[in-house]
Amino acid sequence: MAAHLSYGRVNLNILREAARKELREFLDKCAGSKAIVWDEYLTGPFGLIAQYSLLKEHEVEKMFTLKSGRLPSADVKNIIFFVRPRLELMDIIAQNIFSEDKLHPARDFHILFVPRRSLLCEQRLKEQGVLGSFVNIDEYILDLIPFDGDLLSMEYESAFRECYLENDQTSLYHTAKGLMTLQALYGTIPQIFGKGDCARHVANMMLRMKREFAGTQNQILPVFDTLLLLDRNVDLLTPLATQLTYEGLIDEIYGINNGYVKLPPEKFAQKKQGEGSKDLPTEPKKLQLNSAEELYAEIRDKNFNAVGAALSKKAKIISAAFEERHNAKTVGEIKQFVSQLPHMQAARSSLANHTSVAELIKDITTSEAFFDNLTVEQEFMTGVDTDKVNTYIEDCIAQKDPLIKILRLVSMQSVCNNGLKPKVLDYYKREILQTYGYEHILTLNNLEKAGLLKPQAGSRNNYPTIRKTLKLWMEDANEQNPNDISYVYSGYAPLSIRLTQVLARPGWRSIEEVLKMLPGPHFEERQQLPSGLHKKRQQGENRTTLVFFLGGVTYAEIAALRFLSQMEDSGMEYIIATTKLINGTTWVKSLMDRPESQIP
Repeated sequence: MAAHLSYGRVNLNILREAARKELREFLDKCAGSKAIVWDEYLTGPFGLIAQYSLLKEHEVEKMFTLKSGRLPSADVKNIIFFVRPRLELMDIIAQNIFSEDKLHPARDFHILFVPRRSLLCEQRLKEQGVLGSFVNIDEYILDLIPFDGDLLSMEYESAFRECYLENDQTSLYHTAKGLMTLQALYGTIPQIFGKGDCARHVANMMLRMKREFAGTQNQILPVFDTLLLLDRNVDLLTPLATQLTYEGLIDEIYGINNGYVKLPPEKFAQKKQGEGSKDLPTEPKKLQLNSAEELYAEIRDKNFNAVGAALSKKAKIISAAFEERHNAKTVGEIKQFVSQLPHMQAARSSLANHTSVAELIKDITTSEAFFDNLTVEQEFMTGVDTDKVNTYIEDCIAQKDPLIKILRLVSMQSVCNNGLKPKVLDYYKREILQTYGYEHILTLNNLEKAGLLKPQAGSRNNYPTIRKTLKLWMEDANEQNPNDISYVYSGYAPLSIRLTQVLARPGWRSIEEVLKMLPGPHFEERQQLPSGLHKKRQQGENRTTLVFFLGGVTYAEIAALRFLSQMEDSGMEYIIATTKLINGTTWVKSLMDRPESQIP
């Protein structure tokens, strides 16, 4: 059971259960034994909805990854393909079916498109001569996946790229549909605010869909008071910066995928006495990361500099609890101690894991390279020397540091300076192409198109005004006992979260001038609640806002929103939704113009 999804203000288990119900219904359509052939990208997101046990209950006997050539042998009646609507995947499926037909003429094939059916894909299957082989062609609408008690993601990896490079609004349609599903389960959201062109599109589509389904409104008391739609391009700076929370750094360094991280195994080896190190594990250590684990929920959003103290405090509590066994004299006391033992052992193992993870991260954060990189980032954020070629970036290029690192820094300089002087931009481009190869010219063009790298266009640099008005830089950020969201980047308060904070109080009218400097329109819409439904607020009851990031959100931004939810005087609770969980590296990679496997 995913109990951690129901702890929060909004029970996200309801959404997960609805998704599981649809999956069961589809599986039951295919009577008899089944093998599922997975588009590899979908296995992670599906793992958050349904474990293997659920599939097994519905006669799923085998599971394979979609690969070209022949399917592995399986003595089953049904073969079900779970795939994203991608043309290249249709060609692989056609190969699979041709090789199967010769061997097992009596098999039934089914295809389930996630999240939507595609006419183009069906046309491709027809051209390949296999469309007639399918008994069922269906879609499984997996829009918003619950990752944690306050976090939903669509895991739509190309949403930002599609919107800003390819002018493709498919992801916005999926977002609007996902929000309609949410409203069907949790009630109409009375107020919608937004900033950015994509936000405006999503709101328009939602309002249109609502009009079309006017007669089928659910009589549910609304759980959310407000929806805030934010375009990623309103705040391009935040994802480029290195996140400094515990969870943010795990993602920056090792990458968190669908709630799991893979770590180098040597730190986790259990050393037995008298044994050498010849039996060190070679498989990466895989850890699940969510609030179901008490210790992780406590430290995930802390600035990394505060994690050591939290871990040693926890270690003292745990060892004191184990010492208690010496004081247990009566049978009742011993029985009580024994009943607490499993919980205490789980806590001890969790502490051991996170101490190892923290050591791995500390090795990196205390290095000179990390410190130098961070210093340059913070200089850009505070407006130091942003309009000339940066010597640190020059050195990194000369040493052939990873290209992604260079692109993040140059983009950051450009964003903090409202573009670079043509001479400076040309110099960087030339250096990058000569060092890393001319094939990256397309990547540089993409970054320019997305607004990350751009020449200064005579207009004044608004960033200092935005920084000052919204207090984006706090000199004395308190990392140990934070009193402001800027602790997540040790001084920089994410622009996206400042906008969210100001919206709650005193409201966006107080920053009208700054909003005009940021890209895209800002707007407010009201949705009529079904008649007779009016939310009466109890004394002291918090309001609930759903903040939806179109184009991706970082773990540091999530931490900052959780911090705002916990502030006693905020009167607000935030639930976070996004098209994709990102960090600077994955985000810039999604804009690069070569297959990921070739990116250094």
